[in-house]
Formats: sequence, structure tokens, C-alpha cells
Amino acid sequence: MWKALSAAALIVLTPLAAPLSAQGAQTPDAKAKLDAIVADYQAWSDRENPIGAGFNGDRDALGKLPDVTLAANQRRARELAVFETRLKEIPQAGLSDNDGLNRAILIRVVDDNIASIRFDQNRFAFSSDDTWDGTLSWLADSAPMASKADAEAWLKRLAAVPKYWADSTDNARRGIKTGWVQPRYIAERVLGEAKANVAKPITEADPLVRVFDKLPASVTPAEKAAFKARGLALVKAQIVPARQAFVTFLEKEYIPASKPQIGVSRLKGGKEYYAWLARHYTTTNMTPEEIHALGVSEVARIRAEMDTVMAQTGFKGTFPEFLAFLRSDKRFVAESRQDLMEKASEIAKRIDDRLPAFFATLPRLPYGVREVPREIEDNYTTGRYFPGSPQLGVAGGYMVNTGKLDQRGLYELPALTLHEAVPGHHLQIALAQELPEVPAFRRDADMTAFVEGWGLYSERLGVEMGIYRDPYEQFGRLSYEMWRACRLVADTGMHYLGWDLEKARACFTDNSALSAHNIDAELARYVSWPGQALAYKIGERTLVKVRTKAETELGDKFDVRRFHDAVLLAGPLPMDLLEARIDRWIAAEKAR
Repeated sequence: MWKALSAAALIVLTPLAAPLSAQGAQTPDAKAKLDAIVADYQAWSDRENPIGAGFNGDRDALGKLPDVTLAANQRRARELAVFETRLKEIPQAGLSDNDGLNRAILIRVVDDNIASIRFDQNRFAFSSDDTWDGTLSWLADSAPMASKADAEAWLKRLAAVPKYWADSTDNARRGIKTGWVQPRYIAERVLGEAKANVAKPITEADPLVRVFDKLPASVTPAEKAAFKARGLALVKAQIVPARQAFVTFLEKEYIPASKPQIGVSRLKGGKEYYAWLARHYTTTNMTPEEIHALGVSEVARIRAEMDTVMAQTGFKGTFPEFLAFLRSDKRFVAESRQDLMEKASEIAKRIDDRLPAFFATLPRLPYGVREVPREIEDNYTTGRYFPGSPQLGVAGGYMVNTGKLDQRGLYELPALTLHEAVPGHHLQIALAQELPEVPAFRRDADMTAFVEGWGLYSERLGVEMGIYRDPYEQFGRLSYEMWRACRLVADTGMHYLGWDLEKARACFTDNSALSAHNIDAELARYVSWPGQALAYKIGERTLVKVRTKAETELGDKFDVRRFHDAVLLAGPLPMDLLEARIDRWIAAEKAR
């Protein structure tokens, strides 16, 4: 999984991408109109999303946070409707392939934003996975500190936090009034983390303050100390009271209004909302019922493969006994946080060594292997990818959770690294950041099925790359694939079919080697972030489908390096447009 944000950079495309971006017959007037709309939309998007604009290189935006008020969203809906009208006035037939993609994807982006505002998703002002302090820690970790201007921008952004949180609290209050409230067990988890943040001592070691340690040598020690002092004072005077206000709100208003029941289908309009979420996150027209049935069939298929690999280990017991063995045997547990980090780093470098054999185009931006911040690790996922920014001098980050080591099975680490680092999220996202022919709105588009589908495809690709060294690691990969298949079953079960938490938990517990802690953290994420979990398997199946078609039709002419360029060098795409792109690539390869 990756932490969503916006970023971009420049790189020269290789000739391998040329057949798919060649200019065809095009109406000059249509192109001029479209270019104007794209420019207007990008300027509008940068104003509305300063976090994304900052990662795209706008240093003025680094001192700002977005306006999340209802009034701002209502204004955005009106402005987006104008973009929609302008876009639909341009005929698709008068555009080249690349401009046609620009138009088609921008229409989808605009329509999805309008729908999101119509459903008033801001009423869910937090989730177990995306807490306010967690987001602030991520912003601190990603903040550039190349100059005193960057330091001033961070102070300005910190000063904007209390209003941002107060506006988010107002959104949550609107959720209370309309019945759109997170379930009680999610609110209680968030409250526990919020209380811990209030209770911790505020020193120069605080993540929001130690960010100034990244300032370069051109900033004198006295100047750096002054920035840290200002940051420390600001956190104590403004952030801490805002944290306490959030705790009070949760205790006095939110939790009393929450219910023990889970699932958005219990909400007014919840079934319609979830059906839209399914379409949004998968970029398909699949219904929740169809997705659930697919999940059931995938669980059965993967389980058969797991039985085969279990036999290869020589284990003589039952499948449940094998899972218990994996979850408890100390050979599969790192000895220390440092040991886990070193093992993750070693796997990452082994994968780096194999990349050129499978990819013709690699990103310039490097990535680091980093610990998940310890102040958020208890409720956080096993791993995550934080995108970098070439413009701001920030590398990508493969984040490894080093808490609760007995819950981090080492047999899963190769699959996790392939997904979060390379050839998964870092390679795909960093390449997208470096595409000059792809406008920023496309590089930044929320095409979760593509991004997460690529991550899961990368886990499978690790077999061809020779990354898995024994049957236990192969089982770990299948366990991760089972995890994504169970997501289809559990997410639709909880949010559309009325399942309770324990019925959803059973799929993961009975069929995967995930630890109890990880299953609990993941279930909380699915409960509080409906629909997102559907994207992974749908995207991966589409990628496997188009690769199988290319291999079948091209035979000896199939080149995996060229295929991966065809998939990646247009940026993230909806599934139907990805299939159409690969169809054109296959035809071009046949004609070579």
C-alpha cells in the first residue's frame, strides 16, 4: 500500500513507448481547447490541493493545508461541473491517442470528484489508518529542508493545523447529525492513539520539531536552533491544545454517537455509496455481488496452491497446524528492530539487482528503507510506501513496521518488499513522476486498481525474478495473495452483505498466515475505509490478463521489458483504458 500524494518529475521516454504515443490525425481546434482545459484544471487542482502541489515542486504550497470545509467542497462541485461541461464539448474523435487519454481520464477524475462531494465523504473525517496525527507525521517525514525558506514554510504549515483539524471536526459533527459515523470500535482505537499523542512529552525530538535537523550546513547552528525553538513553541502552544480538543470531541460527542454495528450499508444511502466506491476503486463496472463471488473463487484457487507449497516444506500436519507453526516458530521472527530493517534492506538490494532484466526503463529517483514512525506503529500496517519528490529532493520511502516483532513473519518479507518498494510502488510511482508527456493530473490520479494491482502483480513477478528462496517464502507470497482475495470477500461482506466483524475475520484467520495483530489492524482499516481493499485483486487480475494475452498473441516476439514499458509509461490508467492500450501495443509489436 502507498501513502497517496502528488508528485512529478522529468525523464526522457525511451523509444519503446513511441508506438503508443504517436500522433495520429487530430483536429487542431480540439487539441487547443483540450490543452486549455488541462492547464486550467491543473492550476485549479494545485490551488485546491496544496499538499499535492507542494510535492509537485510548488514551494509556496509547502506552507499551506487544504480547505476541507463544506462550503469549499460545495464551491468545488460547481467549478468541477464547469470542467465537465467543457470536456464533453470536445469530440474524442478529433484527438490523438495521448490527448484522447487526457480527455478520457480527466472526465473520470472530474466525475469521481463530483460524486465524492455529492456523498459528502468528508463526514468520515478520520479512519483507523489515516489519523490526523499520522498524516501530520507523514508530512513532517516528507517535508523538504533545503533552505531557510523551507523551514519557514513548515512553521507556516504547522500554524495552519489547528484550523484544519477544527474544520475536520466540524465535518465529523455533520457526520454525527446525519448518522455517518465510524463504528464505535474504530472511534475507540483512534481515541487511544489521540490520547497517547496528548500524553507524550513535547521536546526537540518530536517528529514535528526534529524535521529541522534536515536543514543543510548553509544554515548556521544558531539559525537551526532558532527554528527548532520556534517549532517547539508552536507545537506546545497550538498543536497540543488542538490534540486535546480532538480527544475531548471523541470522548464527549463522537463515541456516544457511534454504534457497535459495522458496514456502510447501515447508513442512509449506504448501499448506493458502497456500489459507487466499488466502481471508483476498481475502475470497473463490477457490482459488489460480482466482486464478492470473485473473491470466493480466488480464495479456493489460492488455497489449493498453498496446500501444494505446504507439502513442499515437508510439514506433516494439517493446514491449520501449519499456520499455527508459521505464526509461532521463532525462526520466522527477527531478533530486533535493526535485524528486521537489515533483512528488508538486503531483500530490496537483491531485487534491485534483477530489475534491468525485466524493465527497460527505470526511474532516476532512489528510495530508502525506513522505519514506520514509532509513535504510530501500533495501529499501522506492516509496510507502506511514501512517494518521494525529485523536485524537492525527497527520495521514496519503503516503510517497515518494526513494532511487535513476533507479529512480523519473515516469510512474508520478500512479498512485502516487492510490493512496497521495487518493482512495486516505488518503481511504478517514481516512473509516473518522471513522464514529461503525461500531465500532472494523470500522474496524480487516484487509480487505485492500477497502483495497487501493480503492487500485487509485482509480488507475482518476484517468482520469475528468483526472489523467493524457499517454500516458506513462496507460502508467504501466497498468503499475501490470499490476504487480497479475502479482502474482496470481507469488504463486500461487511459493507454490503451485512456481515459482522468475526465472520469477516474468519477468511484471513483460516486461510492465511497473517498474524493476529496484522489481521486486526487490517480489518480496522477495511471497516473504516470501505471499498479501497477491492482494488488490489481486481487490478492484479487485469494485469495478468493483459500479459497473458500479449504472450499468447506475440509468442516469440513477446519481450517482458517492452511489455512493462507499455504498461507503465502512460502513468496509472483505469482498467478498460489499460486493456485498450495493451491491445494497441500488441498490434504495434506484431507490425515491427
